[in-house]
Amino acid sequence: MKIKINEYLKKIVVLFLLLTPNGLYADFFEDITNQIVDNPKRLSYGVSVTDVNQDGNFDFVVTGFGYFNLALSYEDGKLINIVKQKKFTDEFRRTIGVAACDIDKDGYEEIYFLNTDTYSGTKKYSDRLIDLEKNNNYIDLFEIEKNQRDLNLTAGRSVVCVDRKGDGNYGVYVANYGGPTRFYEIEDESIKDKAQSLNLDNITGGRAVVAGHIISDKIDVFAANERGANFLYENNNGIFQDVAFDYRVDDEIQNGRGTALSDIYYRGRLDILSGNWLGYHRAWVLENNEFKDIGNKDFDKPSRIRTIISADFDNDGFDEVFMNNIAEPNKLFRIKDDGKFEQINFEVGLEANGYGTGAAVADIDNDGVLELLVARGESKEQPLTLYKAKVNKENKYLRIKPLNKYGAPARGATVTLITNKRKHSKTIDAGSGYLCQMEPVAHYGIRKNEKNFKVEIKWTNGTKKLFNVSELNQTITIKQK
Repeated sequence: MKIKINEYLKKIVVLFLLLTPNGLYADFFEDITNQIVDNPKRLSYGVSVTDVNQDGNFDFVVTGFGYFNLALSYEDGKLINIVKQKKFTDEFRRTIGVAACDIDKDGYEEIYFLNTDTYSGTKKYSDRLIDLEKNNNYIDLFEIEKNQRDLNLTAGRSVVCVDRKGDGNYGVYVANYGGPTRFYEIEDESIKDKAQSLNLDNITGGRAVVAGHIISDKIDVFAANERGANFLYENNNGIFQDVAFDYRVDDEIQNGRGTALSDIYYRGRLDILSGNWLGYHRAWVLENNEFKDIGNKDFDKPSRIRTIISADFDNDGFDEVFMNNIAEPNKLFRIKDDGKFEQINFEVGLEANGYGTGAAVADIDNDGVLELLVARGESKEQPLTLYKAKVNKENKYLRIKPLNKYGAPARGATVTLITNKRKHSKTIDAGSGYLCQMEPVAHYGIRKNEKNFKVEIKWTNGTKKLFNVSELNQTITIKQK
């Protein structure tokens, strides 16, 4: 009798597992927020990942809206704020967007802080462009007299770095709201707004912006807008032409928010994930010179979306898509082969009562597994949250870190992993969609029985470098010649 009961129970357990929806695990993420030292309630917005103090390690930069901007560095198992200088922390300018790149070609990234003290139109305080001097003093390049002619005094949202000529000379595209787009570059040792000469000075409700190899061999720009059509700027020898309507990504009746570049088909090219505020989200893949939305009903379902991140959190060789919503539960999907979106039900990181405003990923502790930092605030002060996937110890990874010829992160370059199972492209993030920017590393989990590893880097000028990989569980740094 006892044996029969045990067999019956076993059958019930097996039946339960078979009927359980794929991915129904409440513990996909582990909450490691306690690693953040001094984490009070605050209004936070954009998050970027860069080497703030030039020590060779990446840090999280978190913007504050009436609160300090933070530079969170990983030290002895904790995330600690390492910058207290007022030019950087800037408590009173109300920072919302952030991106980092090397605009002066010295091999180190400057940080663009986009400030917004009004919803739309003219604002009181300009943006900041922070540079670290040799004496460890942070300065604002916009405060130098020769750089004050073209200050951005329009309310804005997101910023992205663009190496438009492919020569390592980065400019910063500023998505403004109710005023012209800005594009800042250093020319004749001064910072100048070149948006008008580059056909970028459009006026709209600017929201999200990404840059990378989207439709050309140079760096193109996709901007998701509100109260107006999206922009898709094709790069023609450093000058831009808006072809959003031609490629069917104008999406005029929607209101853009979180946006990311992702290889949805694992075919060796970047496509577009675009979230719309209380509207249908898009998974756009390029087919026959037009983008088509191939997302399923669960992915496309409208939400109060803010940030979208495409990354392999659990190192299984398939990218997940984290959808950070504000004042409603977050969502998580796994992109399977053939562009199939498989929803993952989870509890840790769901944040049903969270007011998420921004998020970014980085392997901040250098253990081969990505950390996810979520910024919260806007309408309710909340602390930051930090998560990490519970990864099978047998899972392996590979990280590729491309540097341009000046030794700075090659933001906008494309890295493609080529194996017996896939041809998987990732962008070196130049500015990820809405307010935020990810680490400048291509992070790959490895699939079961995957072999014959090759990596191709497509630099911002369109040239390529192909090399073999013989060992996994490492970060490979490649410098452009």
